[in-house]
Amino acid sequence: MNADIYSDSLEQAKLRAAELRTLLEHHGWRYYVQDDPEISDAEYDALFRELVLLEERWPALKSPDSPTLRVGGEVLDSLPSYAHSLRMYSLDNVFSMEEWREFVQKMLRLLPGVREGDLSFWMEPKMDGLAMELIYEKGLLVRALTRGDGEVGEEVTANMRTVKNIPLRLRDDAGPVPFLLEARGEVLMTKKDFAALNLRQEARGAKPFANPRNAAAGSVRQLDSTVAAERPLRFLAYGLGRVVWSEPSSAETVKEEASPWNSQQECMLGLQSLGFSIAPNAALCPSVAEVETWQRALAGERKSFPFELDGAVAKLNSLPLQKRLGFTARAPRFAVAFKFEAMQAATKLEDIQIQVGRTGVLTPVAVLTPVSVGGVTVSRATLHNEDEIRAKDLRIGDKVLVRRAGDVIPEVVGPIPEKRTGEEKEFIFPSTCPECGGHVRREAGEAAWRCVNRACPAVRRESIKHFVSKAGLDIQGVGARWVEQLVDLGLVQSPADLFGLRAEKLRGLERMGEKSAANFVAALEKARTTATLPRFLCALGIRHVGEQTAKALARTFGSVEALSEATEEQLCRIPDVGPEVAAAIDDFFAEPGNKQVLADLKGLGLWPVMTVQARPARQTAAQVAARHSGIISPLAQNSLLSLLTGSEERAQGQTGENQNPLEGKKLLFTGSLSLSRSEAKALAEAAGADILSGVSRKLDFLVVGEEPGSKLDKARALGISILDEQEFLRLARTERQHS
Repeated sequence: MNADIYSDSLEQAKLRAAELRTLLEHHGWRYYVQDDPEISDAEYDALFRELVLLEERWPALKSPDSPTLRVGGEVLDSLPSYAHSLRMYSLDNVFSMEEWREFVQKMLRLLPGVREGDLSFWMEPKMDGLAMELIYEKGLLVRALTRGDGEVGEEVTANMRTVKNIPLRLRDDAGPVPFLLEARGEVLMTKKDFAALNLRQEARGAKPFANPRNAAAGSVRQLDSTVAAERPLRFLAYGLGRVVWSEPSSAETVKEEASPWNSQQECMLGLQSLGFSIAPNAALCPSVAEVETWQRALAGERKSFPFELDGAVAKLNSLPLQKRLGFTARAPRFAVAFKFEAMQAATKLEDIQIQVGRTGVLTPVAVLTPVSVGGVTVSRATLHNEDEIRAKDLRIGDKVLVRRAGDVIPEVVGPIPEKRTGEEKEFIFPSTCPECGGHVRREAGEAAWRCVNRACPAVRRESIKHFVSKAGLDIQGVGARWVEQLVDLGLVQSPADLFGLRAEKLRGLERMGEKSAANFVAALEKARTTATLPRFLCALGIRHVGEQTAKALARTFGSVEALSEATEEQLCRIPDVGPEVAAAIDDFFAEPGNKQVLADLKGLGLWPVMTVQARPARQTAAQVAARHSGIISPLAQNSLLSLLTGSEERAQGQTGENQNPLEGKKLLFTGSLSLSRSEAKALAEAAGADILSGVSRKLDFLVVGEEPGSKLDKARALGISILDEQEFLRLARTERQHS
């Protein structure tokens, strides 16, 4: 039907647009989800073109669920961050049937009265993709978030709207649609689609992707959604975040309500009925033994499976039992991943080359005759250090076995001695830096050789790449390849030089157009004015200073000047900073070249600071509960708020040193608590305590739950005070008697 018919009638156009959206979503679902199309591609394209014409004629007709959004077009300056309402956890792994049975027995110990025969499991293939959360309100897709660090992810809604099998509006023909739904799953590509994508990349002179996961992740994080629209992405749901079935009134908070889904199987079939694709071969196994049979069968199908697999996932089917088991600090206690053995292939070790990193470390890299390992072509693999080459007795010219460690990182397992011809050559580790010819040194107790020349071009190049990378200032639009070109051309000698570049100078770089050059300069300017002190400290590339340590240093000192003047003794008072880290920080600020770079950056205005307090101001119960709103569920917030408020009220009437018995103390939790780990941390913070990430002499108390593990032994060896959960709660609630 021609859209001109509606050129003078908005009402008619509105009715036809709604009809077209319904038709296109239905036929898209039949094609991409059900794999059972009802109409031809030409008929679908005709309907699609008609909707495009209508929306062009009447822009007011565009809606968030329009299939025309799938072609992309939205361009962002950056990807904003957004907190998950419920944390996205990782999975613990098992590598054998014995470990699987131990996992089952551990669950049973935490479920008194439940027998092994009462357990059934929902089984899914574990596919190599990018974890994603899709958020729907009133049936419409409103937000898409990457997993990020599990608590905060990047918003990629525009890109996810282009994925053909993601419902823009939930289907309502098989049952009720929740008011709020958070669907979680993997974004990935089939092996076939990945191979075709790489052929297209090579045809236009672009670098092929290393593996399907990298291709999916790169597509999802594009700032231009038309790029994502061109990629053959798919979303396979595997679980849920928050689900609210009925719309709350404005006068009430979200309350826990009965769900029609009482098992993992019902959740997955429910998601399927709402329009989502789920993993092929997913099935319910009614016993522990059938889980093992299913897992072995899947392993046998690994090579022929349409997606890359790195294992299988077993989830306890009963949702009430899942709730009883809860979570550890990093993973659910009711689910586990069976990891497959790494796939291996034989090839030739053509050469061993040395790469020099930003800290001067000389890393040997195996140059291999390209070989396919688990669907990924491998031509290079790190050999880590000289000791590994000797331990594995690797020689240039050897036939070697190669695998992908964790099905991701290529690794040389070792030589195949029976294939040797006598022409293989021993590799002699260089005594000078291959980049600058400078002296190399191996420190006592270290496996790595380092170039000691601070002016080494490789050290400079890698340092600048780190400065702009995700681990540094995370400057999107300033890629590693462009940094390499700028350094090689002599245009950039230090990170400070980047900020003096102008668009006209950049246009001569390979694959740098006018738009890319403008984006490059704009991204640097944004970083110059908005960088935080923790990110800036990460970007400097100080040895042993990662994200958490940088945050602690920033909170303690508040400026680069104050940090540079700190003594090693002052540094060692900071949680998680030991003598080795303190010495590395001291060395960094003593180096004249680093002092010059810092002076240059300060002169450019890239000099973030933050307010320092000896201790953060004590927060009210409501503030603490609100701060954890993106980490714990809204249903848990009410009980947490009540718990914190009670502590607050009891503390108000107390004086003297017993007022806050945990004030300023350093705590760590281990084992299973009746509270969730996030709730326990919130309660400790409300009482004035600091939470550490590991056992050290700085720790005041280790709070121990059931099955505490090795942290308890280490704490006892160091003489650290041990608290059980009830003792911790008494201290947190300030219920001690006055002395």
